[in-house]
Amino acid sequence: MDETTPDPVDRVLARADAHSGVRVFGAAQALQDAATAAGGDTDGEQWDREERAALRRVPGLSTELEDVTEVEYRQLRLENVVLVGVHSQGETEDAENSLRELAALAETAGAVVLDGMLQRRPHPDPATYVGRGKAQELRDVVAALGADTVIADTELAPSQRRALEDVVKVKVIDRTTVILDIFSQHAKSREGKAQVELAQLEYLLPRLRGWGDSMSRQAGGQVGAGGAGMGSRGPGETKIELDRRRIRTRMALLRRQIKEFGPAREAKRAERKRHTVPSVAIAGYTNAGKSSLLNRLTSAGVLVENALFATLDATVRRSETVDGRIYTLTDTVGFVRNLPHQLVEAFRSTLEEVADADVVLHVVDASHPDPAAQLATVRDVIGDVGGRDIPEIVVFNKADLIDDDARLLLRGLEPTALFVSSRTGAGIDELREVVEQTLPLPAAEVTALVPYDRGDLVSAVHETGIILEQAHEEGGTFLHARVGAHLAAQLAPFLVAR
Repeated sequence: MDETTPDPVDRVLARADAHSGVRVFGAAQALQDAATAAGGDTDGEQWDREERAALRRVPGLSTELEDVTEVEYRQLRLENVVLVGVHSQGETEDAENSLRELAALAETAGAVVLDGMLQRRPHPDPATYVGRGKAQELRDVVAALGADTVIADTELAPSQRRALEDVVKVKVIDRTTVILDIFSQHAKSREGKAQVELAQLEYLLPRLRGWGDSMSRQAGGQVGAGGAGMGSRGPGETKIELDRRRIRTRMALLRRQIKEFGPAREAKRAERKRHTVPSVAIAGYTNAGKSSLLNRLTSAGVLVENALFATLDATVRRSETVDGRIYTLTDTVGFVRNLPHQLVEAFRSTLEEVADADVVLHVVDASHPDPAAQLATVRDVIGDVGGRDIPEIVVFNKADLIDDDARLLLRGLEPTALFVSSRTGAGIDELREVVEQTLPLPAAEVTALVPYDRGDLVSAVHETGIILEQAHEEGGTFLHARVGAHLAAQLAPFLVAR
């Protein structure tokens, strides 16, 4: 891309119309600049990036009907889109940041964002979201730009979507649909795919809508009496009722499947707890740089991409403290403002990794225009899954992209936060030290003389405990250490008094 070509997200631009109450803005910053988004040597092998880049939507190909009233269900195909949002008095800046984020979501889903519009009104119109007059203006913008999709920066009611679609004459979708589409593209594991499908079906169920004779109730009776006569008498279940029943059956099956994945995950967590391996969960807003930070800390080789929701499946990697203790680092799914409740519920099993952690590494994008909203959003979700009381380390990532003034503002927001750059490595050593200091200490203090033929116990103490004193004596290895309860029980036969 040459220097004269604007960034795709920066195309959410343009007009300010004082009379109409519609305001459109510029300079979307939800995605990182391309020059600074590339991975480095610390990111490991990135084979997933080639695989993900191999499948891309081809613009200009469509078999859809031009009259949107003729068809209700169409495959989600985001190409040229116009964004629209509604905000009340005094919330302009927050609404602009939200629309910038929606632009980044649309770009991640594969769309080209042509324009963005904001309308100021006390409440969204219950019929068409933006009001019928503004809907007519939106239709003119869509026609002038040649857009084929309108995305609303909210979760639309089924009646709002249909009414707005009838006016603008192109497909209308909402923020939730875009997020679900991104999740469906990025899910790779069986559990991740099942979680996404469950969320999609929960979203679809109340939005089913019938049309024509194919959805009408089967009617018996005589032809002359208003019935359809022979061949029409049946169980009386309409096509839409049949669809609803099939969806509910599929949702029940998916819930059982997701529940079946639980014991394996619980077994792994129980094994780590049995050996008192502390866990650190990396949580944060989407595209804050969580995977890059994990790669920098552990050389994990986890997929790093300048896109929202690049990570959906939890990744656990082992790390080691300076004194030799083992702990785990877990990369988790990112959060976003107005995260659909269907996704919070569907991904609750993945978010349990945060709730069960000993320490939460809360990563915030230092270069984001609204870091305070990021902090609040992530803390709300962590609270929802029961992780509010877990020790938290706030980390402002991408510190190489901000100046001293911005750093001072962030310091005022979170006085104890750390500033790091997973791209340059700045602040990583200090972060490691703070993480190690925050890890919980093993509960039991023991003094033991371990026979030389039980080197496995000495090795276990080195891995999971803290050595306070060690000496090689005639009867074995003398250890004064802090260890977990399970290891303390194994050392019980060898305890000595000193």
